Amino acid sequence: MTLIAITSQTWMVTLLGFGIVLLLLICFVFIMQLMGVIMRQTDKAPAAVTAPVAQPQTETVAAAPTAADDLAAVAYALHLYYNGLHDVEQPHLTFHAHASSWHPIH
Repeated sequence: MTLIAITSQTWMVTLLGFGIVLLLLICFVFIMQLMGVIMRQTDKAPAAVTAPVAQPQTETVAAAPTAADDLAAVAYALHLYYNGLHDVEQPHLTFHAHASSWHPIH
């Protein structure tokens, strides 16, 4: 039993579909190139625009972390991991059946 008979019509449909896909891919390449050209033209800033004058601001300098800070961070992380982070779970699952119109309990 032959499921698909290969005729001239099947070749035409196959080649037409392949050609359409190839044509669309070529069109997408040209569209992307056109978008690149447009983006390069819009990226150029006009020469008449000047940068705003920046106001001087006072900066606060953060102190560099010391070895004691590093040790405190590691100790706190270990404390959270071993003591406060994990809940004690029951080793078995429980299921409490309740009666409903969909699940009658006998």
